[in-house]
Amino acid sequence: MSTRTLYLFSSAAPPAFDVARVIEEAQAAGWDVCLGLTPTAARWLSDSLDGLAALTGHPVRWDYRTPGQPDIWPKPDAIVVAPATFNTVNAWALGLTDKWLVGVVAEGIGKGIPIAMMPCVNRAYVAHPQWEQSIDALRGAGVRVVYGEGGFVPNEPGQGNPATYPWHAALEAVADVLHTA
Repeated sequence: MSTRTLYLFSSAAPPAFDVARVIEEAQAAGWDVCLGLTPTAARWLSDSLDGLAALTGHPVRWDYRTPGQPDIWPKPDAIVVAPATFNTVNAWALGLTDKWLVGVVAEGIGKGIPIAMMPCVNRAYVAHPQWEQSIDALRGAGVRVVYGEGGFVPNEPGQGNPATYPWHAALEAVADVLHTA
């Protein structure tokens, strides 16, 4: 079996602290995992970045490379964005690519890369009028959005439990998206 490359992209939400376990699960399923983070998530995980790079065999990325600098990762077969915060989802849907992670997935849509996204937001955020527009825009662009029953279900503000974040649903969705691509 040839190895498939998965870009695992995480925003700064509490489930990101469990990313090492998720990397191991994805590797056990045959993925070569490259970990990308938002700048805030990279700051949150700063004490673990070397260990995460060793676990994946690739540098952890969170910023754009300079022009002419070679890409240090293999090309992705698929991308999963989880946890995706309110900011990441809306920036992506609106095409606001000041953050490297959002730039990669925005371009990934145009390149036809299979992408799954699972948010991590509370009910106060999803009450904002932009939220559903962003979810609809990403779905309309072909992104598999793992949100609602069978995926991530928002909680009341301050009531989230990172241990119950359904990482398995994100990994299953990206495998399914790749299979159907």
